[in-house]
Amino acid sequence: MYLTMNRFKVHPDKIQAFEALWLLRDSHLKSVPGFIAFHLMRGPERGDHVLYASHTAWESEEAFTDWTKSEVFRAAHKDAGGSRDLYLEPPELEIFETVQELS
Repeated sequence: MYLTMNRFKVHPDKIQAFEALWLLRDSHLKSVPGFIAFHLMRGPERGDHVLYASHTAWESEEAFTDWTKSEVFRAAHKDAGGSRDLYLEPPELEIFETVQELS
């Protein structure tokens, strides 16, 4: 499995707008080959921000890379620049590869 995660530091007064942005967008992920799962997680409030993480599980690095080069990816991210005022700083992308799996 291949996991990609973005961390978002959201201004406390922008939480509702941030969550609505994610809940209302059409990511088209369910139609993408190699897609396993997506989660948007709310973390702790840390004074000047609330921490969020989105993580997407993929069957392989190749499936993730193919998605980032697709029209579906461009469609899902076409308005990403319009939400900069929600964040304390730009999102931080982190990528993980499976070392061990227990089911």
